[in-house]
Amino acid sequence: MARPRTFDEDAVLDAATDRFWRHGYAATSVRDLGAAMGLAAPSLYNAFGDKHALFTRCLDRYLDGGMRERIRRLEATRTARAAIEAFLDEVVARSLEDRRGCLLVNSALEVAPHDPEIGTVIAERLGELEGFFLRCIRAAQRDGTANPAHRAHDLARLLLTTVLGLRVLARARPEPAVLRGAARQALALLDPPAKGQDR
Repeated sequence: MARPRTFDEDAVLDAATDRFWRHGYAATSVRDLGAAMGLAAPSLYNAFGDKHALFTRCLDRYLDGGMRERIRRLEATRTARAAIEAFLDEVVARSLEDRRGCLLVNSALEVAPHDPEIGTVIAERLGELEGFFLRCIRAAQRDGTANPAHRAHDLARLLLTTVLGLRVLARARPEPAVLRGAARQALALLDPPAKGQDR
């Protein structure tokens, strides 16, 4: 019979997430994680598996409270074009508030090129954001608030690239005018043609 856990799972996952977020995946050892979580190595492995598995749990927990929450909320409360605009606005605001950057983007830069298993996880999570943009762009093209002459997939990938770029740029230049200007220019590419203008 399995022994009941004697720790708060949410609290220890938050501690592990913070450790990965502040120090990166490669610089965080299982010993570091155990110290941050207050768990001995056997308890950590029994509860969460290896370092890859724990990182995936932490990343999903981070996204549930951030990107995924934002997508659900904006799709439920905004028109398609407004949801895109609000998402980028919130990315800029978040980037200015927290200099740690985005755990997903940080990991895409640090780990994905060197670790195929983590790289696959990160690509799948980035695909969720691309999917959000694609749904919104298609809906905006239908309602006339986005240019129907552009390929929706290309625009979605452009917006995904914009989010990643904003997150990285904010680490070095956390200047509101710079970040908002970049976001504004990306959004301008969605604009439908002016009346009387050839498509």
